Amino acid sequence: MSKAKFFALVASVAAVSFGSTASLAQQPPPQSPNMTFFITSSGPSKGADLGGLEGADRQCQTLAQAAGAGNKTWRAYLSTQGTGGAQAVNARDRIGRGPWQNFKGEVIAQNVDDLHGDNNKLGMQVSLTERGTLVAGVGYTPNAHDVLTGSQMDGRAFPAGED
Repeated sequence: MSKAKFFALVASVAAVSFGSTASLAQQPPPQSPNMTFFITSSGPSKGADLGGLEGADRQCQTLAQAAGAGNKTWRAYLSTQGTGGAQAVNARDRIGRGPWQNFKGEVIAQNVDDLHGDNNKLGMQVSLTERGTLVAGVGYTPNAHDVLTGSQMDGRAFPAGED
């Protein structure tokens, strides 16, 4: 899958999650202490209704917590359009500055520009879930890789009416 398609159709049922260091409640020891990026292994069981950005972030935090990586603040890689006078929210502005590492400690991208450029390492073998598993994509049955992020290739929200 091309990197362009990967951003348009990211993975799993919920969202891509990026973490930043901010201490939260007590939790089990991390399985992957340096993980700052994962593809969610499951959604909140309401289809595409993630409960807005807050609900999507909560799902990411819950999955990270269960995997022993909840000691970071996790945010879903999602953008929202500016409607009704509200400002657009850009996924790239929600996820910190990087670098981002997967479950195995492999660096996905060094910074936001790297993440949205040709130097990122996004692909099926490194875009792992919070538990370190592959997301069933092209060639797998069932194919479970499609998620829309509301984001353009540069990580910014689509203009109103274009998403």
